Amino acid sequence: MKQEIPYKIYLDETELPKYWYNLRAFMKNKPAPLLNPVTKQPMTEDELSEVFCRELVKQELDDTTPYIPIPDEIRDFYKMYRPAPLVRAYCLEKALDTPAHIYYKFEGNNTSGSHKLNSAIAQAYYAKQQGLKGVTTETGAGQWGTALSMACSYFGLDCKVYMVKVSYEQKPFRREVMRTYGANVTPSPSTTTAVGRKILEEFPGTGGSLGCAISEAVEAATNMEGYRYVLGSVLNQVLLHQSVIGVETKTALDKYGVTPDIIIGCAGGGSNLGGLISPFMGEKLQGKANYRIIAVEPASCPTLTRGKYAYDYCDTGKVCPLSKMYTLGSGFIPSASHAGGLRYHGMTSTLSQLYDDGLMEATSVKQTEVFEAAEYFARVEGILPAPESSHAIRVAIDEALKCKESGEKKTIVFGLTGTGYFDMYAYEKFHDGKMTDYLPTDEELEKSFAKLPKMD
Repeated sequence: MKQEIPYKIYLDETELPKYWYNLRAFMKNKPAPLLNPVTKQPMTEDELSEVFCRELVKQELDDTTPYIPIPDEIRDFYKMYRPAPLVRAYCLEKALDTPAHIYYKFEGNNTSGSHKLNSAIAQAYYAKQQGLKGVTTETGAGQWGTALSMACSYFGLDCKVYMVKVSYEQKPFRREVMRTYGANVTPSPSTTTAVGRKILEEFPGTGGSLGCAISEAVEAATNMEGYRYVLGSVLNQVLLHQSVIGVETKTALDKYGVTPDIIIGCAGGGSNLGGLISPFMGEKLQGKANYRIIAVEPASCPTLTRGKYAYDYCDTGKVCPLSKMYTLGSGFIPSASHAGGLRYHGMTSTLSQLYDDGLMEATSVKQTEVFEAAEYFARVEGILPAPESSHAIRVAIDEALKCKESGEKKTIVFGLTGTGYFDMYAYEKFHDGKMTDYLPTDEELEKSFAKLPKMD
């Protein structure tokens, strides 16, 4: 007999979610509120609505409603590529000769090439509903910018993207996909904004960071009538939209009576990991299960594993609200690693709180080890993974090999968040033996920590 699907009332006949899963509603220790950078008081709905779409602000502040209905217009768009496949990695299991069962949730089967479209279409929808002319945003590897340009094109909105300069130069084809969908793409930091000019003055020749690009996008949005800023990760609203990943994953596993032991996801700002683990962590918080959850981050930007849990600015220019999170300091600019989507100085407040409460683990890996895993996975499973996703692949392989040594038959689930077809410059560096590993020194991090905002 098949196990009862616990979320069947929240799915349609195709097993597409009808509700977003709000993990914060199940948390005893809620994420700390966003603070006004000037007054240091919790941001109000009106204050946040000056920067973000009003309906998205309501979602950002809602930490009590467990299930939030997905509008039909968004679900109609989801139907183009959802439910996304949950794949049993039989070939990988055989190649590793492991007793472990390995599954991956593949989010790369849409034109944007990643999970980012799940939130992009929602944010564009609410911008259109509000009657806005357009939106501004940042992008690291380019996956979020690509997804948002697609979503804005769908709803007829203008889209202005500030792309981290090192990624803008490394990934010209990703940039051209955005332009194909009508987006205006600017390398960040740029001379087009006051904060961009200030960053360039302080860090001449910098390749930029997500924190820099966020500052520029926020300034642009607040200086143009009819525009709002949208963000592809970090915020609670984004984790909410991405919960479709976890709901679909758990539905598929429950359908076949499979219970995971280990759930693994790469972690930059936290959107895909937060989405993947939402219903699993919800059960853990309610005492119904005890999954082992692992966040994997780059050793060059080790937010959880070496960061401080403190209030910090969400952006390098210090114009955004303060968020209590694990952070390396808003002024920390990571090395020019090839996992552009993970080069963010902080971690979403939701995952930061869960990590601080000891409900999940974190580990960091070097990029050469990441690309070894990416190449191995591509050869065995036939999918060329994005560098970001490959962090999860690396640790999934490591855990499977531990099972081989111990003889334990564990079930491992990881998030394959996107494809790497626009990352061939990085693969070239790896194949040519020119890829290096950079780890920030304790001295560098302490220098950045010293600049964290002082809280009374």
